[in-house]
Amino acid sequence: MNFVSRNFSIKAIVCVTIGSLFFTSIMADKKELSESSVAAVSECASACGLPSHVNLSGDRFPVVRTDAEWQERLTEIQYHVARQQGTERPFDNPYHDKKEIGLYRCVGCDTPLFSSTEKYNSGTGWPSFTAPVDQRTIAETKDISYGMTRIEVHCAVCGSHQGHVFSDGPEPTGLRYCINSASLNFQEAATPEAIIELVEAWYEQ
Repeated sequence: MNFVSRNFSIKAIVCVTIGSLFFTSIMADKKELSESSVAAVSECASACGLPSHVNLSGDRFPVVRTDAEWQERLTEIQYHVARQQGTERPFDNPYHDKKEIGLYRCVGCDTPLFSSTEKYNSGTGWPSFTAPVDQRTIAETKDISYGMTRIEVHCAVCGSHQGHVFSDGPEPTGLRYCINSASLNFQEAATPEAIIELVEAWYEQ
């Protein structure tokens, strides 16, 4: 992954800790996710359950594959969610209640996106996280489909759709990354410290 070695310094993840994983620096930017720009808490389930209409096609991502290559690499549900901006059924997906320690990687390119240390039970039926492993690996696009304004999130390396981020999460970030299991691959780790080692190994590639 030459893109990573050229653009991401290993020093950027030294600050990964069990309690925060890089996130004090992003709080000012996230204040823009006000109640006027995202679905209210009472509507969170329906907002998560609607697919995105954001255009993530093209060659603006470091990892680019043809549609045929994506279909060969991914299962039917992974392709539908990650490449067609679909969504999976709540509570009927493998990671919504997963409690094991580990790293959640992008299903499209294996980029580390979320840690189990930031995962929590939002009650929505989808995996929910308070923050990503590194803000630079998650990109955001305004999604105005279905008469609401949401913030769509996708892998910044390959463009695979992940889900949406809302401002009704717990402290310390106040954010809820509502992510599809189909967009993720889980890599188990023995300890939270081992998650950091997995991330460091990816950055060193």
